[in-house]
Amino acid sequence: MPAMEQACCCGISYRPQRDCRMKHRAVLFVLFGLLLPVLGWAAPQAPSITYGELYRAVEMSGLFSDQKTFADARPAEPPRQILADYERDRAKPNFSLQAFVGRHFIPPQTAAVTHHPYRQDVRAYIRQMWTVLRRPPDKAEPHSSLLPLSQPYIVPGGRFREIYYWDSYFTMQGLIQDGQAGLARDMLANIASLIGRYGHMPNGNRSYYLSRSQPPFFAAMVELVASRDGDKVFRQYLPQLQTEYDYWMQGAPAPRGADRHLVRLSDGTLLNRYWDERAAPRDESFRQDVETAHRSGRPDAEVYRELRAGAESGWDYSSRWLADGRSLTTIRTTSIAPVDLNCLMQHLEQVLARAYRLSGEAEEAQAYAEKAAARTAAIRRVMWQQKEGLYADYLWREQQQSPVLSAATVYPLYFGIATQEQAHAIAAALRRRFLMPGGLATTPNRTGQQWDRPNGWAPLQYLAVEGLKRYGENRLAAEIARHWIRTNLNSYARIGVLQEKYDIETPHPKEAGGGEYAVQDGFGWTNGVLVKLMTEYP
Repeated sequence: MPAMEQACCCGISYRPQRDCRMKHRAVLFVLFGLLLPVLGWAAPQAPSITYGELYRAVEMSGLFSDQKTFADARPAEPPRQILADYERDRAKPNFSLQAFVGRHFIPPQTAAVTHHPYRQDVRAYIRQMWTVLRRPPDKAEPHSSLLPLSQPYIVPGGRFREIYYWDSYFTMQGLIQDGQAGLARDMLANIASLIGRYGHMPNGNRSYYLSRSQPPFFAAMVELVASRDGDKVFRQYLPQLQTEYDYWMQGAPAPRGADRHLVRLSDGTLLNRYWDERAAPRDESFRQDVETAHRSGRPDAEVYRELRAGAESGWDYSSRWLADGRSLTTIRTTSIAPVDLNCLMQHLEQVLARAYRLSGEAEEAQAYAEKAAARTAAIRRVMWQQKEGLYADYLWREQQQSPVLSAATVYPLYFGIATQEQAHAIAAALRRRFLMPGGLATTPNRTGQQWDRPNGWAPLQYLAVEGLKRYGENRLAAEIARHWIRTNLNSYARIGVLQEKYDIETPHPKEAGGGEYAVQDGFGWTNGVLVKLMTEYP
């Protein structure tokens, strides 16, 4: 070991000077956050905070069938005036909450997606949908929950009227395939701007999403655009890549403990988990969260934090996060080090190493290469389930693997973390446990949650196909792709639109279900993945 390096108690080498710089950067990050309110640059508040009892009254009343509607509504007057009017009016006889909301708030607009019989080729439909789902640069709207973006972007569709973090990666794949690389670059620039503005990429560009992120695909987006535009893209977005990493690595967990997004195992190994800054009902699912907490018999704040962390995972919700594998009331997301998140973090470390190397900072490049190697070893050590031939989440409190098997096992394939032997075992397990007539299942468990059986989702199909190809498992990759393409085309022929998810238990899909809201039409990542797979598997 070079003299400039030392070893920590778990045997992992580090450089004191380098780590000191990283600590200084973390301290500056925190101080900058504390200074923002003083300078008048505080991040906007979630509507549930701004409107307090009024917000709770509206959402608990069931005034809107979808809780997200009121979260996205724009106030017609400044919030202070609305709250004053509410305090004055609600004590009056015959006060109507519905009428009050109608006078003081402007409901959000949702672009209509027309259902029609199969009248055009699905590729033509997708090209048309890019225009339906495209949003121009935002104009700042006073007191709106929308965080304005300076470049055009694609929304998923339906109730999802804003840019979403991990959705965007799969949407960008389709945009590039469809000859719209410029719009993919705009998507990347928007996400980078949010990272620069708020210190992380929120779940989406809404104020009520600022307390959490989503699966960190920013490094993969940078890599995707760089594959067309060259290495300059890595240098261009290095500051945001570093800020992203600092956000996920904030905290100082005690031995066998957790702090924010970080988990430390008893041997000193650091892993990541999903977590949310707030322990309150989500604005977009307020009533559901209150009811879930009430049914659980657990402290309300504890349940709210777990639900929010589950939302950050993108798998909201799944048996992966449920202590009993069945009921949402047992959710324990923060007690889990997920395999998909840690693969994404390993990839972020690899991309940082490359970006620093291209920027001429050899020491930093080496540091991140070492971090990526250490995380690869940790994922293989604690998450590989030899008996099942799959990667599984790690229950860090119990120091054991989760019994819930899921399609998240494809992440070590997609990011090249699995060994060749493990890849062959994963392929066999996917065929045996997950491959269905309509595509790859999400989990084998039927719970009523949308990220469980019988639903299949576009991003997991894409990651599986590309990951299997990476290890030479081309036959299974082709089967999954063709099953999924057939599901999409059969559904499109029947209802005339593509949707966010599908029931994949039969070749002729029924409408998917489960979860907190109706199936949404559009749909950004479904469109993107289908375009990409149909090009490779015509």
